[in-house]
Amino acid sequence: MLVPTRELATQVRDELVPLATAIDRVVTAIYGGDRIDRQIEALEAGVDLIVCTPGRAIDLIERKSLSVAQVEIVVVDEADRMADMGFLPQVEWILRNVEGSHQTLLFSATLDGVVDGLVQRYQHDPVRHEVDSPTVTVDQMHHRFIAVHEMDRVKAAASIIRSNRRTMIFTATKHGADRLAQKLVDEGVSAAAIHGDLRQQMRERSLAQFIDGKLAALVATDVAARGIHVDDVDAVIHFDPPVDHKTYLHRSGRTARAGTSGVVVTFSLWNQELDVKRLQKRIGLNVPIVEMFSNDARLRDLAGWDPTATD
Repeated sequence: MLVPTRELATQVRDELVPLATAIDRVVTAIYGGDRIDRQIEALEAGVDLIVCTPGRAIDLIERKSLSVAQVEIVVVDEADRMADMGFLPQVEWILRNVEGSHQTLLFSATLDGVVDGLVQRYQHDPVRHEVDSPTVTVDQMHHRFIAVHEMDRVKAAASIIRSNRRTMIFTATKHGADRLAQKLVDEGVSAAAIHGDLRQQMRERSLAQFIDGKLAALVATDVAARGIHVDDVDAVIHFDPPVDHKTYLHRSGRTARAGTSGVVVTFSLWNQELDVKRLQKRIGLNVPIVEMFSNDARLRDLAGWDPTATD
């Protein structure tokens, strides 16, 4: 099974282990950032299902420690995310090396463009199953768009975080995530950053602390938008507005899961207002962008006020 991120590899493994144990099967996860000798030992001990990131899988194949020649089922998860991250050449390299009769399953939010190329080249007479919603937004989400000032933006985020148990915040860059996490800590908020440049051990520790409730906020780049699945996230903050509507939905989907409600907040600086309005149009929303300062009482109950009210 091929997945785009380390976090997703470990989370999929953890979900599958109880099921595999019940039918006497062995599951392991293979990804970059972890000790390769330990992964080789796991393979030599024998496994039935491997959840892996493409780069580390190729590394082990080239070392002759992993063979895909007799694989019976290949699962490509988050194919569109693989494309966004530039992993499709690696995915195709692996698919070309799978020999013999096998089944290929592909999961993706979109099936156009380069993802459709995978379908055409590596699936024979495919059957398509689609789970769709009549609207592109999640009904349980409360969407709030807030005009903030640069010097007050961190304090506004801190005010929202203090009023929720778990908050995920998305930034445009890894450096921005590190910087924001530290500024939130300076504001007295327990926060940590998670992104691709951090050591795997640090990423796993921060994620575990967030799940356990020891961290109030997890500051992430878009690599975590689909790779992290945490229950009971109360709020998502787009500290930097997403670049497109798909990213908005993927980020926002960290809250309002399994029928629960959640708040999605998009910050807009003065020069981002036009982009945010275009984003709303693509999503099918028409929500006013309301100017607020960090001492605004409405930040402490974002679901409790009507953004269309003109008070």
